Amino acid sequence: MSKKQESSGPDADGQVPENGASKQEAVHEEGAAMETIKTVVYAVLIAFVVRTFAYEPFNIPSGSMKPTLLVGDYLFVSKFSYGFTHYSLPFSPKLFEGRILFDEPERGDVAVFKKPPEDETDYIKRIVGLPGDTIQVIGGILHINGEAVTREKVADVPDRNALGMPDTAVEYIETLPNGRQHRIWEYGDNLRFDNTRAYKVPAGHYFGMGDNRDNSQDSRAIGPIPAENLIGRAEFLFFSHDGSARFWEIWKWPTAIRFGRLGDGID
Repeated sequence: MSKKQESSGPDADGQVPENGASKQEAVHEEGAAMETIKTVVYAVLIAFVVRTFAYEPFNIPSGSMKPTLLVGDYLFVSKFSYGFTHYSLPFSPKLFEGRILFDEPERGDVAVFKKPPEDETDYIKRIVGLPGDTIQVIGGILHINGEAVTREKVADVPDRNALGMPDTAVEYIETLPNGRQHRIWEYGDNLRFDNTRAYKVPAGHYFGMGDNRDNSQDSRAIGPIPAENLIGRAEFLFFSHDGSARFWEIWKWPTAIRFGRLGDGID
């Protein structure tokens, strides 16, 4: 047997020589690295598809939707509820016009949309007006097509105003013409936007209002919402905190997290 043959085979104990073992280890490590890369790529693709076509998370930074949504709420928005627009895509590249598979919002839906006219900031409001409707607020009461919307007082709620001073909100249950009910807050019936002109909602547009009626920049200020700007319908809360604990203050989390709101649907 030649020296070359002797060096290429196992030694007397049946073990592979060191250089052969190193090659096998290198191949194994390379295969493991490729599997890790594949897993990461698949995870990114799945996340991209889910975020684009199914659900996207949003958080609530202001009190304009009190009492329905609170600052510190995190919610999922269904992207498929109204069909898809270029705003459904990450970074909103304008690859196409209009909507695909459009399904019209219903009166009472809580919707996320790009705020007109700059179409950059995400807003969340309740849809109260559909195309062709006439919307007006008189003495704090919403009127749709000339008819006053029913509201029933629930309670006086201690709160703070925009300056952080103590104030009291009056909570009502408002019933829309289609029977949808939700709670709203009013701090008075003769404040800004409590007496408006009559707004005619154009074709292909919707009228949105915040449930915190006296503290909301909504269609009374920014105008109607183009159908193309709709991102999706708010569905349910997956997390909520009151802001009393910073991320690293783990010991404060149990008191900062609003456990009673987790998993709540959004009416």
